[in-house]
Amino acid sequence: MSELTRIGSPSSAACRPARRSVVFWLQGITLFWMLIECGLSLYAAASAHSPAMFAFGSDSLVELLSATVVLLPLLPGIAFSELRAARIAGILLYVLAAVVSVIAAASLILHQHPETSCVGIGTTLAALVIMPLLAGLKRREARRSGNAALAADAVQSATCAYLAAIALTGLAVNALFHIAWFDSLAALAAVPFLIKEGRAARQGHVCHCC
Repeated sequence: MSELTRIGSPSSAACRPARRSVVFWLQGITLFWMLIECGLSLYAAASAHSPAMFAFGSDSLVELLSATVVLLPLLPGIAFSELRAARIAGILLYVLAAVVSVIAAASLILHQHPETSCVGIGTTLAALVIMPLLAGLKRREARRSGNAALAADAVQSATCAYLAAIALTGLAVNALFHIAWFDSLAALAAVPFLIKEGRAARQGHVCHCC
């Protein structure tokens, strides 16, 4: 990370009303989509016995929690600081790293053979369109407002798109070539990135290069 902004510095002043409305709008869309994505992906994971889809569904749940945390400092009457929200978002990134690691390792050890799921394919395709767009908008707003919690949530959204690509590729490769372990190995590649960004979020930093 080449540029970091500390919460509480002059460049990270409190969000103005216009900035707050943008954050509410972004997180409202995120919450709406993540409810749909989480339900569909976990259903696809159960029906297709797919570890990659289960990891993707778990990520959707973590992203749902993270989006909620970002909103808490903006709600009137709630004593919840932006720094605390950023640290919780960072912890959720750690949780996501652990979930992906455990599921991917279990899939490799148990030699899981997931089935093709039309619901899973459709959900991951939609996530590949929606989540990168949301991540980009959140990064831009985080840079403007110095909101580290929103920056951490942008990483969650970007990771969701990455895991959607992994799950989709894993299902496709398994369906075409019957290589069941491919998605598990690919999922493990996201873990170092999650840990790095989770550490930065817990320290109250906004990454301007992610």
